[in-house]
Amino acid sequence: MRELNVELGDRAYPIHIGSGLIDSDLLATVIRGRQVLVVTNESIAPLYLDRVVSALTDFDLATVILPDGESHKHIETLDRIFSEALTRRFSRNATMIALGGGVVGDMVGFAAATYQRGIDFIQIPTTLLSQVDSSRLGKNMIGAFHQPVAVFIDTDVLTTLPDKEMSAGMAEVIKYGLLGDHEFLAWIESNVDSLMAKDSEAISTAIERSCQMKADIVARDEREGGVRALLNLGHTFGHAIEAHLGYGGWLHGEAVGAGMVLAARLSQAMGMLSDADLARVIAVCERVVLPVEPPIGMTPDDFMKHMAVDKKNIDGRLRLVLMRSLGDAYVEDQAPSELLLDVLSACCR
Repeated sequence: MRELNVELGDRAYPIHIGSGLIDSDLLATVIRGRQVLVVTNESIAPLYLDRVVSALTDFDLATVILPDGESHKHIETLDRIFSEALTRRFSRNATMIALGGGVVGDMVGFAAATYQRGIDFIQIPTTLLSQVDSSRLGKNMIGAFHQPVAVFIDTDVLTTLPDKEMSAGMAEVIKYGLLGDHEFLAWIESNVDSLMAKDSEAISTAIERSCQMKADIVARDEREGGVRALLNLGHTFGHAIEAHLGYGGWLHGEAVGAGMVLAARLSQAMGMLSDADLARVIAVCERVVLPVEPPIGMTPDDFMKHMAVDKKNIDGRLRLVLMRSLGDAYVEDQAPSELLLDVLSACCR
């Protein structure tokens, strides 16, 4: 087992990475009280819920099974979590466990942050994307900075992950290479075949390096006042794609993949990336079967409309994460609008 620590003072927490963690004895050791609410979805419950429940037989346990998919990421679904906790009279010492992908993690993170003004929660992510990167409720427009007490990343669960979800998760892995670790990007390029074949050693290395990068960034900037914004590489464009298609039209990672290519194209247009750099970004995304162009029919105006309400904007200025070079990202709020429109016009079909 590999272990990382996210250093946030009294809010620090460990990330455990390894095989068989989903029902390990370690899970019970990080739970303070007796009341536990396990939240999962209809796809994950038949695969892994019984294993988690069997590891927690000594607790007062309740479960909630949510519908699967981004389209169910709304207040009515969230209310099912609150209702179960209230019905069972869960106290401030209760713990919520998120067993699932990004949507389950987002919903439980928000519920735990607000129930009884904040209770413990544990993440057990079951997709590659959620194992290396999680957001918060409502495409980040509504949410809370509330850290888990622990994260358990069981690499075995990826054996049941559909290829499409694997590709989506690889977008977030590639993101870490592009934003701050050129050597990691080169490692990804050299190990794409092993990663897509779900080789255990390759996957564990990719997850560990991605999580370590995120942990270092979050420790430096917990509330996204500065360097943490780099984690949004590809996301401003990606969120615009998701909003245009309706959440669930493309997987989040697919939208981020196309968004990273657009960020690379704008970086090239601004004279920072070379043609060869751009070709590498496109090639690595194509090799993991990610879209590298916007959805057919999406216009530059569609992009601008949706990006105008992105949470990263400050005082009406569009904030984009661009690249000075591969592995060196920065936040840009003065990108020439004419150049941005030229890039979008050249890519939109």
